[in-house]
Amino acid sequence: MISQFFVLSQRGDNIVFRDYRGEIQKGSTEIFFRKVKFWKEDGQEEAPPVFNLDGVNYFHVKVVGLFFVATTRVNVSPSLVLELLQRIARVIKDYLGILNEESLRKNFVLVYELLDEVIDFGYVQTTSTEMLKSYVFNEPIVVEDARLQYSALFMQGTKRMPGTAVTKSVVANDPTGRRREEIFVDLIEKISITFSSSGYILTSEIDGTIQMKSYLTGNPEIRLALNDDLTIGRGGRSVFDYRSSSGTGAVILDDCNFHESVHLDSFEMDKTLSLVPPDGEFTVMNYRLTQEFKPPFRVNTLIEETGALKAEVIIKVRAEFSSSITANTIMVQMPLPKYTTRASFELEPGAIGQTTNFKEANRRLEWGLKKIVGGSEHTLRAKLTFSPESHGNITKESGPVSMTFTIPMYNASRLQVKYLQIAKKSGTSNPYRWVRYVTQANSYVARI
Repeated sequence: MISQFFVLSQRGDNIVFRDYRGEIQKGSTEIFFRKVKFWKEDGQEEAPPVFNLDGVNYFHVKVVGLFFVATTRVNVSPSLVLELLQRIARVIKDYLGILNEESLRKNFVLVYELLDEVIDFGYVQTTSTEMLKSYVFNEPIVVEDARLQYSALFMQGTKRMPGTAVTKSVVANDPTGRRREEIFVDLIEKISITFSSSGYILTSEIDGTIQMKSYLTGNPEIRLALNDDLTIGRGGRSVFDYRSSSGTGAVILDDCNFHESVHLDSFEMDKTLSLVPPDGEFTVMNYRLTQEFKPPFRVNTLIEETGALKAEVIIKVRAEFSSSITANTIMVQMPLPKYTTRASFELEPGAIGQTTNFKEANRRLEWGLKKIVGGSEHTLRAKLTFSPESHGNITKESGPVSMTFTIPMYNASRLQVKYLQIAKKSGTSNPYRWVRYVTQANSYVARI
């Protein structure tokens, strides 16, 4: 049970607000934003997703730069409320096509209609896009997304996927009066790796998900085929007591779970999933893998004292994937000793699209790279100056180095979607490539 739901912009502007029970004082949006913006508790720089302030429990998730927040005075499951916020964001995105501040403001009537159907007097009714179609009647106002970059990701030969294909509403009418039969599949993996100071992998894990967004009319049955040599569970034995024909598959998943609409009748025989996709975006399968895999990046760090109060840090990042693949939005961070007062940087000759910064408040080095092509290596040199106060071992008080990135059309687990079959024959089916592979860093850490 929740009392309030609201959406705030990055500036703290109130975009959407609904008070379901009238139990919490006015001004909760300002109180929340001020607390999150200037969070300084428990030695953390960012507010946790759940916190209590003056007897009010605040739950929040950040989606595309927007704060989705729920409040309540009662003791409810944090996991339940956080999942609810994610599902509300997904439902709104299904209906609006694009989720951003502009689309919310232009479609506020539709958004409030959705909220009134999803939650009644603080109690959740449904978060199914398909079920809500029977109760929501407003049409969305189409908004262009300036950040749209899908066209660069969906490439097959000379064909290019239309940029607005995966960002249209599930209920909006096509301007041409003709609806195209389309379905899109995303295979997204978040990897967590910890390297030792000598470069060896200490821990490695992949959290993956297969997501779909369906625009098919009539809800036809579809079949999704995965690797033939896929095995679920260690020792070739899956959690469903399935056996791989080859004993030990090349792709071994520790465990997985499926959407409620997925049927596993033929999974043991040919590794295919049968399902009737609901409207909108949904997760077909979640999986986890902890066996060793080739890391996309190697990070090497060296620290040398160059004087009584000076030191030099050298960070090298090498891309271990194919030169045909490019990683985007890379950020390398490294905590420095607390007595560091100044840092000057030196990039390699001809460096383009790279930024450096020294966060004096929290003594952190930041190195941003717009893109890294596979097989390339980049180096950063940082000259540090320390205060005269006494200090210990510089190496032990520095690091570890952490890294965030996104790599389109790459997956570390080697899990593949071989084909997708639609039971219903249609002449308007989308002929373009429909699978997008994306690898992101969840926790990519290198010890010094």
